[in-house]
Amino acid sequence: MKLLVVGSGGREHALAWKLAQSPLVKKVFVAPGNAGTALEARLENVPVTSISDLLAFARQEKIDLTIVGPEAPLTDGIVDIFQAAGLKIFGPTQNAAQLEGSKSFAKAFMLGHGIPTAAGETFSDAAAAHHYLDQHILPVVIKADGLAAGKGVIVAQTWDEAHAAVDSMLVDNKLGAAGAHILIEEYLEGEEASFIVLSDGQNVVPLATSQDHKRLLDNDKGPNTGGMGAYSPASVITPGLHEKIMREVIMPVIEGMAQQSQPYTGFLYAGLMISSQGDIRVLEFNCRLGDPETQAIMLRLKTDLFSLLDHAINGTLDKVNVEWDPRVALCVVMAAQGYPDSPRKNDVIHGLDVMMANQDADDKFHIFHAGTTASSGNPEKILTAGGRVLGVTALGEDIQQARARAYAIAKSIHFDGCQMRRDIGYRGLRNE
Repeated sequence: MKLLVVGSGGREHALAWKLAQSPLVKKVFVAPGNAGTALEARLENVPVTSISDLLAFARQEKIDLTIVGPEAPLTDGIVDIFQAAGLKIFGPTQNAAQLEGSKSFAKAFMLGHGIPTAAGETFSDAAAAHHYLDQHILPVVIKADGLAAGKGVIVAQTWDEAHAAVDSMLVDNKLGAAGAHILIEEYLEGEEASFIVLSDGQNVVPLATSQDHKRLLDNDKGPNTGGMGAYSPASVITPGLHEKIMREVIMPVIEGMAQQSQPYTGFLYAGLMISSQGDIRVLEFNCRLGDPETQAIMLRLKTDLFSLLDHAINGTLDKVNVEWDPRVALCVVMAAQGYPDSPRKNDVIHGLDVMMANQDADDKFHIFHAGTTASSGNPEKILTAGGRVLGVTALGEDIQQARARAYAIAKSIHFDGCQMRRDIGYRGLRNE
């Protein structure tokens, strides 16, 4: 089998790396990939990004299955286009991907299907939004309706922050079309968790639970990011809570989408807030795997990933059993200077070659690349390419051991201006 993974981040590196381990897979192309995917055995980068070019490549190479990593191609309809051309592709259709592509669509869907979520209203008029804010209490959450690359959510602690966020999106058009409509929601207290499942449109297989760390700085301070680290499993999700999430969140989505003639096939990510009393409310839906959650989840997955996706494509997920490594996996993100607002590029990464050489002989860790590129003059020299640069991911018998191992590896790697949280997994340690 020849596969194509669409994307260039840490999530796509982890997906391609895991898919290449299948005895059924001959080669995995990654489009466009990064410096890390270029170095992995049985992976090959392809310098194409547009949907039309991806389609042409898949036809030319006779790709057996395409897997879509990031959200933008999904909301742009890549699945519909490939399916119309008779090509196998894994992911939700453009209509189904509205669950992530439009916050207002997702909110209306949740309310219509009794899925627990925060109270909120959608606005396109700044004056109406300001008036709504004046009637509510702080803190408050302002979200861009569309995709904003992790920059579309503001948790406002003051009135000045709240009103400035509204003006930034609706008046100053700082987020373009993504911020032409906004959602203002109540702030929810509790502990966040990521709950990701695999769906064939009817049957659902839950993946290992995980917990992301969205804020840039320790103790959940600083701006929101795409994610500064994650660990799996999330200790906050007990067996009883797991069953409740499946019953009250996941299955209502799958059944609701089917009722609307939009069967949901693909990865479905529910970002959850769990209160101290065990109440669940959905913060967001993503129509793909999370990043950096994927890095931790893939390191724990023992079942052949390609076989799982093949069952999902063929509607037979009810016939699979998924096996997980019982150890904890923890991912520490090393980000570029200036991330998330203005990340710097082209800093040389030191110490990476040594650690990557060691990872092939040690199944306890793997370094997944995200924002990396090879120097044009020296392919062995790896440079930062902005944003989140690396995801150092390690296994351990418990959170403490996985954390210690990941940070020890990260300490051996250096690039100027590196930003890295030092407390990944702190909530899990507290729960333990």
